[in-house]
Amino acid sequence: MQPPNPRHDEILALARTEGRVSAEALAETFGVSVQTIRKDLNTLCADGRLMRIHGGALYPSGIENLEYEARRQIAAEEKAQIGRAVATLIPDNASLFINIGTTTEAVGQALAGHKGLMVITNNINVANRLRVLKDCEVVIAGGVVRGSDGGIVGEAAVDFIRQFKVDYAVIGTSAIDDDGALLDYDFREVKVAQAIIANARHVILAADATKFERTAPVRIAHLSQISTFVTDRCTSGAVRAVCAEHGVQLIEAGAGD
Repeated sequence: MQPPNPRHDEILALARTEGRVSAEALAETFGVSVQTIRKDLNTLCADGRLMRIHGGALYPSGIENLEYEARRQIAAEEKAQIGRAVATLIPDNASLFINIGTTTEAVGQALAGHKGLMVITNNINVANRLRVLKDCEVVIAGGVVRGSDGGIVGEAAVDFIRQFKVDYAVIGTSAIDDDGALLDYDFREVKVAQAIIANARHVILAADATKFERTAPVRIAHLSQISTFVTDRCTSGAVRAVCAEHGVQLIEAGAGD
């Protein structure tokens, strides 16, 4: 049996405070190699005290949070590309909705340099990121807070959204069918997304290419209701044809990489 490693306790304490830790940052903190930290993380994860992710580890505060963080890590760079591309479409001094999703959160992150925005959102994570900006007014919907991802759903959120008419809406989706249907899992979330689409002058769909490979049971809308579709790359010829047929602007943010 190996003797206790004091560094493991310190790594756990950091992970408990921050929620996640990166191997590179830990290596710098403790003055050891990244390879040494990776061994530490592998040991802690094997013991069930942390959960391994690319580049680091998570503190297991609850299975729902772990599932959400795992979703956020899927195609993370592609989502960042999409976020930056969407941000270029939104001018300063605009009003906009941003709904639930890890890709829409990447959009919120990319809007940090904008001025004079009014952002209405049912996404606590987006509100938390943007609230610190001096020149951004954040309005958050009321309703039931979903513990898994900080999304606000339900009829109260729908009624709140209907009070506004904004310049832009940024929405996500869990799956995109070949016929152009946008799909999700939670009918309560879908109701909010539908209200967002109905009350925006320009609707932007932000979704990475993995959404072409998935399916979900609840219909949000159809691509024909979208003004602009921003993805990292469109791998579905059928979806590309639907966009062309209905005049949906298709932007592939990763096309130049």
